[in-house]
Amino acid sequence: MKPTSYELTQAGDRYFDGLVDKFSRSLYQAPRGELRLAMLDYLLPQMLDLREQKVLDVGGGLGQQAAWLAEQGHNVTMAEPSDDMLNYAKAWHRDAKTLPESAITYLQAPLQVLTVQAPGPWPLITCHAVLEWLGDPQTALATLSQLMAPGGQLSLMVFNRDALRFSNAVKGNLEKALSDRLAGQGKRQRLTPISPVSHAEIEQWSAANGLRIDAVAGIRVFQDYLRQPPATPAENATLLALEKHYCRQDPHWRLGRYLLYTLIKPEAAE
Repeated sequence: MKPTSYELTQAGDRYFDGLVDKFSRSLYQAPRGELRLAMLDYLLPQMLDLREQKVLDVGGGLGQQAAWLAEQGHNVTMAEPSDDMLNYAKAWHRDAKTLPESAITYLQAPLQVLTVQAPGPWPLITCHAVLEWLGDPQTALATLSQLMAPGGQLSLMVFNRDALRFSNAVKGNLEKALSDRLAGQGKRQRLTPISPVSHAEIEQWSAANGLRIDAVAGIRVFQDYLRQPPATPAENATLLALEKHYCRQDPHWRLGRYLLYTLIKPEAAE
């Protein structure tokens, strides 16, 4: 059977219509997805000043981050371009018993139009695992900067290009790692990002937009390189403890499969 083909948008972005089940199964109903969410639960209260402010969740996907923020008392606007993903999130949020009523507003829109459809300015923006699926992640970060209020925070999580290179080398894909042919094409069901991002790029793009990197951490620093996955709850707990212990320590955070940043937009007077 010929594999299903998916087309990128005119902007070169990858949406996930038709892939909700695979996305959910691959990223959230698997150990790596569980660890990712556990690490966000652990890191976000450390890395952000959370004061029940209004939040724009950009590329909210299946709605996990929007739900977490709503449970913390925030008023959340969740923007997501995929109709399938947004409908999944709405249904899940509707059935959840822990979400405050009307805590989440939904907006079907890509990042590129948010300066018009949700201009803010926003005191807190979350944008997790989005830039790596865009054709132009550099311009996307500039757009996010425009949406931020002076003194505002951006929680940005990106798929780490350096970790992807290391992972390919560990798997024996030496020529691929050496030639830096790391990006996916976005044409099939495989979830290899089309625009993996390096820490050096985030540093450069942040500075160009007047944003300060306030904190950084690696997510899934060790899990992807294990020869044998944890086989018991005790081993899973030990792995989580290891990830938590080293996720913000140099050099370990630099090889996290994802890099999590808190970016600050200076006050106008600064």
